[in-house]
Amino acid sequence: MEIVSIATSTKKGTRKTIVKNATLVVEHGLEGDAHAGKWHRQVSFLASESINGAKDKGLDVTFGDFAENIATVGIDWVNLPLGTQVKLGPKAVVEVTQIGKECHNKCAIYYQAGDCIMPREGVFGRVLKGGSIQNGDPVKIIEKAAE
Repeated sequence: MEIVSIATSTKKGTRKTIVKNATLVVEHGLEGDAHAGKWHRQVSFLASESINGAKDKGLDVTFGDFAENIATVGIDWVNLPLGTQVKLGPKAVVEVTQIGKECHNKCAIYYQAGDCIMPREGVFGRVLKGGSIQNGDPVKIIEKAAE
């Protein structure tokens, strides 16, 4: 289980730009990202397997195209219970706060990619412990919430 992509954007509802590393800030999110702030969806996650599945269906997409902050390999994000804590890299810890989301209208991502998997497969969290992360960093489930 590891980070395979990190992406940020300065505007909500748009594809994100890939970065090599980033800093997670406690109770804020990824430094410099439009979705960061004092709320429960500070950071977004998507499995690289989901992105590859969209490619297999013919969509011309890559990392950041679904506005996810962090793409990983080897984690079944949508089946983690709310409250699960996940360690990213050497120090950062994020708590899963929401699985999926409601889209009130189709954003630019939907029109550019032809579909958006974030409402079905995206996972959101809040930063409990900050730290720097980079591609290739390990991801470890450190606590599962009681089901």
